[in-house]
Amino acid sequence: MTVTRVAESRTEFKLKSLPEDAISSVKFAPKSNQFLLVSSWDCSVRLYDVSANIERHKYNHELPVLDVCFRDAVHSYSGGLDQTLKMYDLNATSETVLGDHKGAIRCVEYANEVNAVLTGSWDGTIKMWDSRVPNCVGTYNQGNERVYTMSIVGEKFVVGTSGRKIFVWDVRNMGHVNQRRESSLKYQTRCIRVFPNKQGYVLSSIEGRVAVEYLDSNPEVQKKKYAFKCHRIKDGGLEKIYPVNAISFHSVYNTFATGGSDGYVNIWDGFNKKRLCQFHRYNTAVSSLSFSHDGSALAIACSQLDETQADEPKPEDTIYIRYVTDQETKPK
Repeated sequence: MTVTRVAESRTEFKLKSLPEDAISSVKFAPKSNQFLLVSSWDCSVRLYDVSANIERHKYNHELPVLDVCFRDAVHSYSGGLDQTLKMYDLNATSETVLGDHKGAIRCVEYANEVNAVLTGSWDGTIKMWDSRVPNCVGTYNQGNERVYTMSIVGEKFVVGTSGRKIFVWDVRNMGHVNQRRESSLKYQTRCIRVFPNKQGYVLSSIEGRVAVEYLDSNPEVQKKKYAFKCHRIKDGGLEKIYPVNAISFHSVYNTFATGGSDGYVNIWDGFNKKRLCQFHRYNTAVSSLSFSHDGSALAIACSQLDETQADEPKPEDTIYIRYVTDQETKPK
């Protein structure tokens, strides 16, 4: 298979005034490729204006922040090891505590469909919060397993847990879970992202694999599902296998990017089972990825996720903004 490999160039640059510890999550604003939220193990949430390459706002939690999301252009939500969900008004520079979990908040997503915030926690639950008033409107057990990843598009809400379970919900009716599944990958789930067209989801594991799954239980549709190996590097006679930490969809073309602990970002055409390109190798593991709403920009967070050897210096935590081309992202 021929792979387009793309070198570092004018189309990519590093953000300035970066967090002082590992970057846990990057998310572009809902209708802009200008504003980017970043959460970090340095206990901060930062808003960047990427076109001017400046940090616009910063607020803190008491402990490391694991995830962040936008409600709209001027409100963000964040959660982490302090178990507290915060809302921040970027215009008024004021924060509100919405509530908490009994364990770390690993995932935070905004559900436009119902004007609610969803949090997934290591306490084994999802909580839904009314975005207008600090009020938890529901708590939903996820099999008593830690929530590791979740994704929402429209009404479709998919949750992945520590025991490789997958829960499929409809946010308009959280009274019951729509589907309970087990991951088709043998190893721990790292990331799940729902297709922009809502037909299925992409799931990655710690063992250099990605699965493309479909939600319709019709046997004909289920025949289309598949999994593939990626983020593996042959070194002499050995193959090093790396976790696939991050997935982000290009919402216009339905293609997706994956980022691994091998330091590579790949772009895939999931429907045609093809890799479209691979970027140059980054300085350390890719910890988070976010395409802008129109697919013109990709934010790439690079942070070492595993412990370094005592004699090795810790690589720099960096965020790259890459302006991608149709050649890299459009199905051939």
